[in-house]
Amino acid sequence: MSQTNWIRVLEANKLMRSRQEVIAFETALAELAKHPQTEDLPTLHLIFDDRCEQPEVMFSLLHFLESFDLQQQLQAFITVAPQLIGLAQDWARIIHTRILNDDSACRLYRELLHSINSQHPNFIRQLLEDSATRHLTELNSPGKLMKQV
Repeated sequence: MSQTNWIRVLEANKLMRSRQEVIAFETALAELAKHPQTEDLPTLHLIFDDRCEQPEVMFSLLHFLESFDLQQQLQAFITVAPQLIGLAQDWARIIHTRILNDDSACRLYRELLHSINSQHPNFIRQLLEDSATRHLTELNSPGKLMKQV
């Protein structure tokens, strides 16, 4: 089966309302993982759905996305973030939080957002960039370090 067909299987079974849908989702994801393709990243991000009945299984998709090159994964997320927020706000928030909680991902995310925002000003990108900057500032503040000790 082609990569496109496996992605269609993910899309068709993303709500995971039955055991059969969970198995189909897991099988498709395992097949995609055998030959990961960067060009699939935007489409794969849009598989997330807040209505999914098995979020622990949906996390396997998130882990798969995180296995890609960091810059490619972040670029794909930034590209689809406005759509993803409309389709799966909770999952968009989870992905965003995971990016912010990883120092190297957060720095690269901020750089990518700044670059994109300077070329094409966009409210959502500015909001995300401000959030990433605020998070980095909090991580690097002396008070934060003292609270952790």
